[in-house]
Amino acid sequence: MPSFPPPGSVTICEINRDLITADVISDARARESYGKVLGVVFSPVAFQVDNFSPSVLGNVGDQRRMNGETSLSHRGLLAFPEKISAAIKHIFHPNNVLLLPEVNLQGVCWHQQKRILAFISGSNQVTVRDYEDSEGKDDSILESDSQREVKVVEWRPNGGRTLSVACKGGICLWAASYHGNPASVRYGAAPFVGTFSRGSGIRWTLVDFLKSPNDENITALSWSPDGRYLASGSYESSSFIVWDVSQGVGTPIRRGLGGISVLKWSPTGDYFFAAKFDGTFYFWETDTWTIAPWSSSSGFVTGAAWDPDGRMILVAFSKSSTLGSIHFASKPPALDAHLIPVELPEVTSLAGSQKIEKIAWDASGERLALSFKDGDELFRGLISIYDVKRTPLVSASLIGFVRGPGDNPKPMSFSFHGKCKQGPLLSVCWSTGFCCTYPLLFRSHLTP
Repeated sequence: MPSFPPPGSVTICEINRDLITADVISDARARESYGKVLGVVFSPVAFQVDNFSPSVLGNVGDQRRMNGETSLSHRGLLAFPEKISAAIKHIFHPNNVLLLPEVNLQGVCWHQQKRILAFISGSNQVTVRDYEDSEGKDDSILESDSQREVKVVEWRPNGGRTLSVACKGGICLWAASYHGNPASVRYGAAPFVGTFSRGSGIRWTLVDFLKSPNDENITALSWSPDGRYLASGSYESSSFIVWDVSQGVGTPIRRGLGGISVLKWSPTGDYFFAAKFDGTFYFWETDTWTIAPWSSSSGFVTGAAWDPDGRMILVAFSKSSTLGSIHFASKPPALDAHLIPVELPEVTSLAGSQKIEKIAWDASGERLALSFKDGDELFRGLISIYDVKRTPLVSASLIGFVRGPGDNPKPMSFSFHGKCKQGPLLSVCWSTGFCCTYPLLFRSHLTP
């Protein structure tokens, strides 16, 4: 039977498919459950929910958009002309701002190699918690006059401690500064670059600002695995930009008409995935940047996650309670692929929901987390945890549910850190003002 957290309880961790709960958040209970195994306790980080705009906290989408059928087709699309007038732009994506709360924006992100967590803690600020800090210094608060309406955070791979922050008008790049080794600002960067973070922890410096061509609010980010390129997109634009970050130069790429909902570079760098609010999505192979267009009648893509090998991607749609797994038939640069549904019957049978809200898949491919919209009141605000098998088809077995702290908690964003030997860490920003981390310890030979 799946683990169900009783109302009023809070989840602590997973121990071999059993989700442990307690009456209240407690470092003592966490230390007892997993602290001795991991040698660390992931204390919750509090933040002020009042710092967020109302649209971040509540889904403002029209309920009529939930009706639809689940089917996909593969078809060609004509490229949209490079120049687009403001009037045509308004015609083709006037309501994307209303759809944006349905997209799985990455509001919390772990550093790939270190136990450093960054999350959006206000409309204009980001908090960085360093769990490797033995001195117990305060969290660092990243703020700048140029950092407005923050939507996404993502660490730069192979880039030391460099964090990208998607916001209104462009992308802020922050880097850690140390005594005797300050972070360097890119030559030719905007004059306001050089801002420092607040807090007694590591000092962070705003080292660059990649300006959006038309001052759009950047709502999608994805780094190439080598950390050289950064792709950015907006619900306000039908094109996305691939930045050569060291040069501060961006190349716009446009296909189709809709605004961008999701961008995802594969973990091997061989493929690039882009989805739009009009229900179309695209795969590029990154050797020659050849494209394969797809379309959906299950609504638009709200979230996507690659498998560890970069040969398959899980996709969630705005009008479906079923995930799609898209498998490439052969090695890169081939683009031939087929889609297989991944049934999650518990979403409808237990939770009573007809729609997946957010998804996250850990780097090992063994744990999947998802939240769902509406449904039975008893299950609202919970995150379901699945044990995933790839043989090579994807199958998911429900382990149980995670409940957050406070009254009527709702997950605002969540993501995994997959570098722990005993199992991944799941971090969740809750609407009640806490960012909590849940170790999912399931490799039995490493746990008591």
